[in-house]
Amino acid sequence: MPRRPNLVSKTPERLDLQDPRGDVLADVLSVSLLPNALFKCIEARSPWGLRVPTRDRAVFYLIARGHALLEVDGEPPRSLSTGDVVFIPHGTAHTLRDEAARQLFLVHDGPSCAATGPARIGGDGALTTLLAGFFAYTGGVRPILLARVPQAVVVSASGGAPPPWSAATVDLMLAEIASPGPASTLVLQRLADVLFVQVLRYLPTHKGCGLAEALSDPPVHRALNLMHTRVNEPWTVAKLAALVGLSRSGFAQRFTQAVGEPPLQYLARWRMSRAAELLRETDDTIAQIAERVGYESVPSFSKAFKRWQGRSPTHHRAIQG
Repeated sequence: MPRRPNLVSKTPERLDLQDPRGDVLADVLSVSLLPNALFKCIEARSPWGLRVPTRDRAVFYLIARGHALLEVDGEPPRSLSTGDVVFIPHGTAHTLRDEAARQLFLVHDGPSCAATGPARIGGDGALTTLLAGFFAYTGGVRPILLARVPQAVVVSASGGAPPPWSAATVDLMLAEIASPGPASTLVLQRLADVLFVQVLRYLPTHKGCGLAEALSDPPVHRALNLMHTRVNEPWTVAKLAALVGLSRSGFAQRFTQAVGEPPLQYLARWRMSRAAELLRETDDTIAQIAERVGYESVPSFSKAFKRWQGRSPTHHRAIQG
C-alpha cells in the first residue's frame, strides 16, 4: 500500500483561476451574445420548406439526417447533407428546404414550453432531421469584429475531410440527438456554444473578413488584446504602435483595414460595450464603472455612453435590469 506523502508546508498554495476575459474573441462573444435559445429538433418530411426572416441574431443549423437546400438572400443556393453545420452570423433572411418544396412555412418565435419531442413539418416523403437555434445579440447590435464575417458560414462534413475540431463536436451533437438523455437540451446548447466559437476562430482568412484578418495579423491581434486586457489605460495610437512594433501611420492603416475602423474608435466602442455589460451584470456605481473603462469623470463617461448607446448609463441600467 503506497504511503501518504507528508505535507511540505502548511501554507496553502494559491491556484488562480483562469480568466477568459481579455482574449479578444472571448471578450467579444461574452459581451455581445446573450445566452443562446435552442429550438427543438425539427423532423421535416418531403416536401418541406422554411422561410426565416431577417433577425438580429446569429442563426445556427445542424443537419442531423438527410439533405437540405440553403438559400441565403443575395447568395447562390448551397446543398447541405448529414453532419453539415451552418452559421448565419448576421441573421440574414434565408430559406431552408428540400428540392421538392413548392410551399414555404414562415418561421417565427413561439412561447417557451415544456413539451418534449421534435417539431414535425412537411409531407410524408423522405425524412430530414435538423437542429436549429440562435444566439441573440445584446441590444440587437453586432460587434464590429463580426460585421464583415460572411453572410453564411458552412462547415461541411462532405467533399473532403472536415476539420478535426468540428468533426469531434458535430459527432457529439449527432450522438446526443440520436440518443437523447436527461438534460439533452442543455448538452446541445453547450456544444453549440463550442461549435460557434470554433467556427469563428478557424474561419478561413480571406480579403474583406474583418474577424479573420484581425486575428491572423499578429500586430493587429496584439493591439486588440492590449485594448481588451487593459481597457482602462489611456491608450494612444502612438503607444499602441510602439508596443506592436509598427510606425504610427503604418499601424493605424493596418488596423483600420483589418478591423473596419480606426484604433481609438474601436477602443471607444469596446469601452462602451464593456460598460453596458457592467451596468447590466453588476451593482457597481456609475463612477466605478466609468473608472473601470478608462474615464476619469462621470460626466465625460455619461456623455460618451449616450453617444454610443443612445441613452444614459442610468437609463440603460434601469431598462436592462
